[in-house]
Amino acid sequence: MMQWLLQDFDDTRKLSRALDRLEITYSWHQVIPFIGELIPEPEIKNPQDVVLFGSYSLWRTAAANGYWPGVFKLAPFVHETDWQPYLLNGQESLFCALSDVPVLLEDDSRPFFVRPVEDTKEFSGRVQTASQIIDIAKKALALREGEAPDGSLSHDTLIMLANPVRIQREWRIWVVDQKIVTYSLYKEGERVVYRSEIDRDALEFAEKMVEICPNYSPAYVIDICRTADGLRLLETNCINAAGFYAADLIKLASAIDGLQRPGTAK
Repeated sequence: MMQWLLQDFDDTRKLSRALDRLEITYSWHQVIPFIGELIPEPEIKNPQDVVLFGSYSLWRTAAANGYWPGVFKLAPFVHETDWQPYLLNGQESLFCALSDVPVLLEDDSRPFFVRPVEDTKEFSGRVQTASQIIDIAKKALALREGEAPDGSLSHDTLIMLANPVRIQREWRIWVVDQKIVTYSLYKEGERVVYRSEIDRDALEFAEKMVEICPNYSPAYVIDICRTADGLRLLETNCINAAGFYAADLIKLASAIDGLQRPGTAK
């Protein structure tokens, strides 16, 4: 079994109850913002059997100490060629550095779906007006290059801008070792709802997304949605820092705890 290091907040409390039922060892820690250091410092038995759940900045501690699996950092999903035909607005998105936003959107009054390209959690994807996006950019650009704290927006943060699309339903799917282990509905129209259910064709679509991109990550979260034009891939998220909604945490914890380092026998 792995050693689990948990940052203490509501979602990880839910996870801890699943770990208790599975008789998996874990410890509680506070996390220094942006830096990701743990308080108290954990006593590690084997750095090759350690997984962390909490804020995204935990990847720094995992990387600095050589923990495996630690935190599953992800490459930008929009760069995965096999996924691009299925992305929501994937063919129409505009990518630019944050420093270009004020000039680029200066005379634009449209709303946009905006998010950082990297899965770095500076802010979550949302629909905002051009003026709101410019305000976000100007606040970050008020700092000189190199002055922004780690984990904050900076001059060269790559931003994705897309036309908003009306979404009918949204699901989160948890993928471990190339298998879907659990899922949750989390939005119907504008209404937030958490239910452990998924439409059959949506599950088949998610399975296809996993199948066509087999080397993306040993574990990750993929969000998909239903629109008037069919099913689309919304985004991926770091599994260690993504909300659990109505996921089956027994299945999720068991799958992650059972992961084997590449090159070792199962």
